[in-house]
Amino acid sequence: MNGSHKKPRRINADKPHLWKADIAASVDQFNQWFMRFAPEAFRSTRVKTTEHVKAALIATRDLRRIDAATLKDNPSALSTLRMCTAPPRAVDRLIGLADASKNLVGRMEDGKLPTKMNAVDLDAELTKLCRIISKLLDRDIFPWLDAAKAPTDHERDRASTVVADRLCSAVANPIVRNAQEQRQLKRVGEWLDARGYRKQGHPSGEPLTKMEAGTYTFRMNLPVGKSIKVNIPVDVVIQPRKRRKAGLPVLIEAKSAGDFTNTNKRRKEEATKVHQLQAAYGESVSFVLLLCGYFGSDYLGYEAAEGIDWVWEHRIDDLLKLGL
Repeated sequence: MNGSHKKPRRINADKPHLWKADIAASVDQFNQWFMRFAPEAFRSTRVKTTEHVKAALIATRDLRRIDAATLKDNPSALSTLRMCTAPPRAVDRLIGLADASKNLVGRMEDGKLPTKMNAVDLDAELTKLCRIISKLLDRDIFPWLDAAKAPTDHERDRASTVVADRLCSAVANPIVRNAQEQRQLKRVGEWLDARGYRKQGHPSGEPLTKMEAGTYTFRMNLPVGKSIKVNIPVDVVIQPRKRRKAGLPVLIEAKSAGDFTNTNKRRKEEATKVHQLQAAYGESVSFVLLLCGYFGSDYLGYEAAEGIDWVWEHRIDDLLKLGL
């Protein structure tokens, strides 16, 4: 259907009269899934996070010993401590307020310390962080600080739950997004399996055009760039049973969103990706988005203007229009 110079025929990008109804259907589909999945995922994350917070409280003698030595022994406590302030501090705000090393704070958020920082600098940087955190502690949550006594178990449990809620709110979006991506890939895999396709990895050194007909793979890195080669990840790569003229597989990026604001931040990434792929593999490369959730008409208009098409997950049979 597609010669090496012809662009693929559009599926949804050229049908703005359908967008409004599809946006509503997509939001409904996301919300139905969210109500089934999110409470349990959030609960289990909160239980784990509460234990992590309790450990940080115990390590700092219930916030009465926030010093460089304690943080050195417990670098992962920093992510909890910045949620113990009023108001809670995002990573960048804490770095700015403390005038601290971005590398150090980034490593501590991962539960580690930088390997190359000398001991004197490390102590100085940690002391700056401790000073800011100690000054901004939310004393309403930790009433024992003003009373100058150790907390009761009940006070510590209650404080841990409040801080864990703050932490979970910060990590809830990635938890939901990762679960959604897994679910979307599973859905595509089941759709392909039902049509006789076979999941099979493609050797990284082999040209894309050599990918076996009737096979698909997930999360494949594709090399792009002329002078400097870089790999860009693609969620789903499918070689149709009836190969296209150029021999290139269909590339699908799975996208989900739980609100309209974040999608507009991410739309430039897709445009950059498709331009890199077209430069490396030709204009006829078939790159489509699989959408579920909050994608508004401004997002869709932007993608359409960039020459990017999409398939709605609530009408997944549109994949057939890609020649699959």
